[in-house]
Amino acid sequence: MTAGWLPLPERRILSEFSKLGVPADLVEGLKELGIIEPTEVQAKAIPFLLKNGGDFCAQAQTGTGKTAAFGLPLLTKMDPKKPVIQGLIISPTRELAKQIGKQLFRYTKYAKQKYFIEVLAGGEPMERQISNLRRPTHIVVATPGRLIDLIGKKALDLRNVKHLVLDEADEMLSMGFKKQLMTIFGLTRGRGSTWLFSATFPDSIHTLVKGAMPGQPEILKVDKAHVVNQNIDHNYVVCGKDEKNEFLAEFLAKWSEERGLIFVRTKAGAVALGRQLGKMGFDTDVIQGDLSQRERDKVMRGFKNERTRILIATDVAARGIDVEGLTFVIHYQLPEQLEYYTHRSGRTARAGKKGSSIALIDPRERKKITRFEQELGVSFTEIG
Repeated sequence: MTAGWLPLPERRILSEFSKLGVPADLVEGLKELGIIEPTEVQAKAIPFLLKNGGDFCAQAQTGTGKTAAFGLPLLTKMDPKKPVIQGLIISPTRELAKQIGKQLFRYTKYAKQKYFIEVLAGGEPMERQISNLRRPTHIVVATPGRLIDLIGKKALDLRNVKHLVLDEADEMLSMGFKKQLMTIFGLTRGRGSTWLFSATFPDSIHTLVKGAMPGQPEILKVDKAHVVNQNIDHNYVVCGKDEKNEFLAEFLAKWSEERGLIFVRTKAGAVALGRQLGKMGFDTDVIQGDLSQRERDKVMRGFKNERTRILIATDVAARGIDVEGLTFVIHYQLPEQLEYYTHRSGRTARAGKKGSSIALIDPRERKKITRFEQELGVSFTEIG
């Protein structure tokens, strides 16, 4: 075997990232992470952001590779010799912010230059974050609330920010962060560009874009067939309310080696279902809005470390959950909003793997399934 030899498929695919313009040292970091073939959003966003780098809007849900889509170009825009914050990434939740920071760090493992990245989110001691910000910092990844709090303490200066990234913008608006985002826009007036990524584009996002990007941004339009991850099989089961637990018991027993999420509409419903499945002997935990940050962290650690096989969650509590290796998502009840189905189902089929999304519906909800098919461009199969 000659030095530098790579299997032909890997060599071909690695060159695809190089063709997009990604520097060789960052391509090495991708290779080690197993990021081999560019996703659609990466293939379309990276060349524009590397070469032009101006205002940009893209439709991309969790699990489509958007962190690399904006992270790789952002790293190339940094000047490591300048010890000031030049890039700012805003994320809706602590979990997602930490995940983004971790990925950026991994991308730079073989980088020729040293990049300093700081994650600022709730649940961590503020004094420690203030201390860390005294060190040279090139990129900050932050949740809106914690960033505003630290700015109020004069812990960081955003005047040198050249590139602002808004990740999961629709989630941030639905969580009530519009005021904080407008403040951040004002504090980064000197920026050269704003890059916005959102799974859905409701009217509130269009309003936000006008406020953040006064010019004409580049728009990455994703056709219906690519809004939802194509590696997900969409299924539904028609069953009465009393039959849902019976179906779950049979399903979880059959797929005893697999891990997944079960979505429930309400906090009380999530807790009740957790108790019922626990009595049946299933290894489950519940994440819902009444948990403290410490309790939430404990639940998420158990799930990520595979001590818990099944996680029951409400839509709000599940924001920012990014766990690899989940085989299925079960909708104990259909979500009230269409975009929530996209967010829910996107928790499976990560990193090019296959996954299943299963909705438990009563006969009257067949019309909803038809509407999801039409508006999301997916096909559902009835099972059970």
